[in-house]
Amino acid sequence: MKAIIVEDEIPAREELEYLIEAYSEIEVTHSFDDGVDVLKFLQEQETDVIFLDINIPSFDGILLASTISKFTKRPYIVFTTAYKEHAARAFELEAFDYVLKPYDEKRMAAMLSRLEAAFKRDRTTEAVIPEKRQNAKGQEVEVHAKSSNRVNLKKNDKIIVTDVNDIYYAEASEKVTLVYTVNEEYTMQMSISEFHALLPEDMFYRCHRSYTVNLTKIHEIVPWFNQTYILRLKDLNVEIPVSRSKVKAFRQIMQL
Repeated sequence: MKAIIVEDEIPAREELEYLIEAYSEIEVTHSFDDGVDVLKFLQEQETDVIFLDINIPSFDGILLASTISKFTKRPYIVFTTAYKEHAARAFELEAFDYVLKPYDEKRMAAMLSRLEAAFKRDRTTEAVIPEKRQNAKGQEVEVHAKSSNRVNLKKNDKIIVTDVNDIYYAEASEKVTLVYTVNEEYTMQMSISEFHALLPEDMFYRCHRSYTVNLTKIHEIVPWFNQTYILRLKDLNVEIPVSRSKVKAFRQIMQL
């Protein structure tokens, strides 16, 4: 796994290089102190991860990450900064993590371990796409992943890299989307339509304008008013509606 560091303060760059070498097998191939130089480098070469400071010359880190996010093959981005206030924007850009300076050694070690695990998992996923999964009726179907099987979720200003299999459902809430796993609730700073677009379409169904549901987590389908349904999920005490406009497609998917 190859990495570049974008950091204009030499002591901070040297400390980051030390931590990466001490707690991972990641190879730091280049270091930069200017955003323009990074873009020039990425036009000719690829890297797997970018450790990116926000306060850098020419392009600030957020603008640079926004540009990189449009690449066909996007490297992981780990923001390294002394400023907490950019965390929400970093999350919107699907950063892998947002690490505050001064670095906490245990926090860095844990992050690097997760990063290497995610890289290994995503490379494996790319090698087997389309993969086989079971739908809610236990039938094997092909899933064509849109990018990877992970989604970055947010809780208490932390970015949690989450396997899509762990997501049960999502619910629109004003201008944000609430995402639920078996034990946690997360907030996505985007519409439910935008969030749904990040998910494997053969696993998640937009059953209502305010809900998208993981079909593999459905435990019970209850007939409701006007020939609609209420969905009850495994492990969670929740009822999710299927709107009238979605009933026909839902029946076809579930073979009802």
